[in-house]
Amino acid sequence: MQQASSAPSIEHIAPNVPPPATTPPVPVGKDGGSFLSGLLSDNPYFQAGFGIMGVGVLLGFLRQGSMLGATTLRRQMLVSLEMNNKDPAYDYFLAWMAVQSARTHAGAAPWSGLFRSSTPWMRSHQLGVQTLQEQRKNGSASVLFKLVAAPGTHYLRYKSVWMQVKRERETKSPNLMTGMPWETITITTLSGDRVVFTKLLAEARDMAMRGQEGKLVINIPWGIEWKPFGQPRRKRPLRSVVLEKGVSEKIESDVKAFLERRQWYADRGIPYRRGYLLHGPPGSGKSSYIQALAGALNYDICVLNLSERGLADDKLIHLLSNTPERAFVLIEDIDAAFNKRVQTSEDGYQSSVTFSGFLNALDGVASGEERIIFMTTNHPERLDPALIRPGRVDLAMLIDDASPQQARRLFERFYGRDASAEGESEIVAQEKQDQVEEGWERVPEAQLSEMANKMERLVDKEAAEGRRISMAALQGLFIRSNAREAVKDVRTLFVARQPTAPVQ
Repeated sequence: MQQASSAPSIEHIAPNVPPPATTPPVPVGKDGGSFLSGLLSDNPYFQAGFGIMGVGVLLGFLRQGSMLGATTLRRQMLVSLEMNNKDPAYDYFLAWMAVQSARTHAGAAPWSGLFRSSTPWMRSHQLGVQTLQEQRKNGSASVLFKLVAAPGTHYLRYKSVWMQVKRERETKSPNLMTGMPWETITITTLSGDRVVFTKLLAEARDMAMRGQEGKLVINIPWGIEWKPFGQPRRKRPLRSVVLEKGVSEKIESDVKAFLERRQWYADRGIPYRRGYLLHGPPGSGKSSYIQALAGALNYDICVLNLSERGLADDKLIHLLSNTPERAFVLIEDIDAAFNKRVQTSEDGYQSSVTFSGFLNALDGVASGEERIIFMTTNHPERLDPALIRPGRVDLAMLIDDASPQQARRLFERFYGRDASAEGESEIVAQEKQDQVEEGWERVPEAQLSEMANKMERLVDKEAAEGRRISMAALQGLFIRSNAREAVKDVRTLFVARQPTAPVQ
């Protein structure tokens, strides 16, 4: 009991040591947040990262806002005009740009015409080339290189209005019908200057029309569209095609009467279209007369080949329903295209245009109006009666071999003075002057009449014996021979051929 009472207590052993302090419990969430906050606030890398992110977000908002503002401003202040290469205005504008570019670059200094508001100014660093061949009077050909605006961005000033011209070409998806790439031209200017677009396009069209003035444009199918073939040709005088007396006058008067009766057709509900069939032996002047008639009436020609590969009924209807204004449709050798309603070429290819499809294109429900069609054939007896019935062929005319009177008139035209040429154009007059200078024999009037009578008697005598001569053969003889040689050598050109009967 003494040992237990004599043991010292804890207070007596370490009287100066205070008891351990007890810390109150702290919530875990509050302690974790304080630690993360301290870690982030004390780490300079985290601070820099958040700062950069904030600047990036701010710049992104500013960029989007500036783009939206620029787009809105562009829509409000600028206006754009787009045209593709299917529209005729596309070719007009490209030709106009080529002329303006040539005028601008013709000056000594590239910027010489920059501040002249009266003339158009254009600057382009992306150019393409278009090669043109021009036939001279002596038979030689000259090559012209025409610089045109290539795909890219160009700048233009027209009537004190600045424009941006952008030509774009789509090479990944070309036109399946023609194989040519799609192209577009976009002209951009200030919104208040949009009225200048119509003036610009009108000037471009007028320039293109002036280039075709006095010339004949030949169009051919290009896919499902009509496109000019080559350069415009000089018109052929109608009197240069010598036909039997009264034939040319009858066809010309019929076409003119049709053109003057548009309202008459509309008032009576009759489709406004006309069909002509010129038939006769080869070389009689059928196609030449159509070409001369088109030039005399200021019409163009659309040449249609029914045996062309890829031409189907629907495409044919579309072409005949969308012919250019003031244009004849010419279908040559119609008997070869539909001989007994079947056409197969030597390589076994059969035309995809059916006979019934062609008839429907002429006067079916889907056929177009305001159209003049000329068809030619050397063998009218091969034509199906359904093709030459009234309504499809309204006038059929025989263009025969040379008659005695035709041979005389053609002889006098080549070697003498054409009495009907008093009011001829300067072009025809210059042609005759060139022929005289090149050694073409001009026969005196007295000798001319005697040789013309002899030529007429020769043709009449041979015709009585069943031997005939074409106008093409006579013309070829007159071109390469003088008057005396022509009278002597004409006998060798006659061939035995029966007269052609007119189509009833």
